[in-house]
Amino acid sequence: MSRRLYLAFVFLAAAAVAWWFWPRPVPGGTLTAHRNPLPAHAAGPGARIPPHANPNPPAPDGPPIADAPSELADQLNSPATDIHADLRLLHEIFVAYRGAVHGLNPIGDNVDITAVLTGRNSLGFAFIPKDHPAINADGELCDRWGTPFFFHQISGEEMGIRSAGPDRKLWTADDEVLVP
Repeated sequence: MSRRLYLAFVFLAAAAVAWWFWPRPVPGGTLTAHRNPLPAHAAGPGARIPPHANPNPPAPDGPPIADAPSELADQLNSPATDIHADLRLLHEIFVAYRGAVHGLNPIGDNVDITAVLTGRNSLGFAFIPKDHPAINADGELCDRWGTPFFFHQISGEEMGIRSAGPDRKLWTADDEVLVP
């Protein structure tokens, strides 16, 4: 009898864990993970919403968070900073993205990643505004010299970022690279 009781307990524990992490419908018909974090600008880095809470609650006196403009990329390519600050800022944008959307980096080339960061993600949240001056006519996110960044997915949670530097040629001595 004790073996049956033990197996029943194990089954119930596994069912409870599966229930806890199973995606849940939210108002509007979309699915969201049970513990989706808020975008970093809304609640601070690493902040998480409580279980069963709406991941896109209305912002005070404003639209839902998914429609609110992001301020993460405001200083990208700013004359007041340098390329090192730009790379750190892009790293923070990827950290915010991972925290808000499934815990993994976006995948693809520069165009694909830029599209995801400008709102084509499951939250519909733009971590970088679509009309940011660092995005060229081809939809690529560019460094301060107008050259598209090279993104290297090291893993699902690590993204290497390379700027071609002032000579505007990738893989030369003046490239600036951030590898987390």
